[in-house]
Amino acid sequence: MLRATIPLGRVAGIRVGAHWSALATLGLFTYLLGRSLADAHGNSVAVWLIAAIGAVGLFASLLSHELAHSIVARRSGTRVEQVVLWLLGGVSELGDQPKDPRSDLRIALAGPLTSLMLGVGLLGITGAVGALVSGPVPEMFGWLAAMNLILAVFNLVPGAPLDGGRVLRALIWRHTGDQLRATTVAARSGRVLGLSLLILGGAELLAVGNGGGLWLMLLGWFLYSAANVELAAAGLRHRLGDTRIHDVMTEHPLSVPANWSVADLLRSQIVHTGHRVFPVTDQEGRPIGELAWSDLTPLPAAARETTEVRNVARPLPPTARVSGDEPLATVASQVVLRPDFDVITVVDQHGRLIGVVTATDLTLAVQRSALGLPIHRPEGFRPPNTAL
Repeated sequence: MLRATIPLGRVAGIRVGAHWSALATLGLFTYLLGRSLADAHGNSVAVWLIAAIGAVGLFASLLSHELAHSIVARRSGTRVEQVVLWLLGGVSELGDQPKDPRSDLRIALAGPLTSLMLGVGLLGITGAVGALVSGPVPEMFGWLAAMNLILAVFNLVPGAPLDGGRVLRALIWRHTGDQLRATTVAARSGRVLGLSLLILGGAELLAVGNGGGLWLMLLGWFLYSAANVELAAAGLRHRLGDTRIHDVMTEHPLSVPANWSVADLLRSQIVHTGHRVFPVTDQEGRPIGELAWSDLTPLPAAARETTEVRNVARPLPPTARVSGDEPLATVASQVVLRPDFDVITVVDQHGRLIGVVTATDLTLAVQRSALGLPIHRPEGFRPPNTAL
């Protein structure tokens, strides 16, 4: 999952943010449009201001595309985490999988249809503005119209994670009744698409020396990598089935109060356990961070008495704070768990810590499932000397 570094608020109740890389793309589109307009109408402040407005308009179009996915997903009963704008456009981060092929198809088509309608509408605005004035303004609207139409068409290419890949998955799922097979076919198609763009972009870069080749290579690399992630996640969901977080979590875990000093921690009984990573909690018992022994080693010994744990703990990603009823496969596909370094915190309805899941727990669950052994722990079972 992308981490939004610039919060943009909420739209229709959906959290919206931008990754810092979106600023680079905003600058690039401003430059490309501005250079084109300057060639035709002269290099002036007004031309570059219009180019900047066009670039912002394109990002607004991308946001509309992703919000369409998210709104339809939420109406279909699929949880939506957030919408993030980033280097290569935007992404709607869904908290779980669509419940049926029909919902999957509706969610997938919502974005391209929105872009198509925006493109057609902007073409009409281009004609109306062009009939009243000449110059860079109608050309900016025409550029926006063309970009939205390109976005609609390109996203319908049948390869995950593009919307066309989702459409392909929904259609195969509906025809065969096999979601795993449908996801696998769509992801493999996405890998072929990504590899093709990598090769095409490399050839363009070598033969023509065009910077557009580098952009194609970047896009191809992203599609290829994302398709591989989808393949792995599909296999994980298949192996773990309906296993829930509460089936594998360690209950009543040790946690470190955020207001302790590092010296308090090193004098506590926690140091005599075999645990390696800990959730950090506030005064209400709510997890706010995570702390591994390796996070403490850079701190000078002289600063241990005056440095609070909250100041050395790593912020807890939103996806690493879950309820016990959430599917293990969904959570595992959204969170990167590094052994001895990261932890998933499980909270109750009040947000208080009730359990943890570590990389060891996840690996063990997958291995037991592959061997045909039960994943679920017996009621009240707590493994002795569990190393977190």
